[in-house]
Amino acid sequence: MDEQILEVEVQNQEDTNTVKIANDVVATIAGIAASEIEGVAGMSGNMVSGLSQMLGKKQLTKGVKVEITDNDVALDISIIIEYGKKIPEVAGNIQYAVSTAVGDMTGLNVTAVNVHVTGVQFVEEKTDEVVETTPAVEE
Repeated sequence: MDEQILEVEVQNQEDTNTVKIANDVVATIAGIAASEIEGVAGMSGNMVSGLSQMLGKKQLTKGVKVEITDNDVALDISIIIEYGKKIPEVAGNIQYAVSTAVGDMTGLNVTAVNVHVTGVQFVEEKTDEVVETTPAVEE
């Protein structure tokens, strides 16, 4: 991910100040918002994020690509979906949540949230059967 820093002018009554927002900040906000959506089994990343996850580091930017131009931001989110969930519904929920979170927290204009489903996670059914054993009675 290219390390870009966006400068945003913040105006108050007295003067204009500058706030700098790194791409990783936007990616982290988007990653958290997307991972909280029901039906998202996980975020899909590249080999580097997979290696860092094996080393025990949680990478909140995994599966998120950010492109910032002026005050506009476009995001690509790669997810693994839970089996049985409706892909268009989950993708729409991700787009809304990510757009709202990034827009509210950064003040940027979110122009696109592209969702890429890169895998399906199958969940094994859990059985509630309890097998009781009784000791054999000797006669």
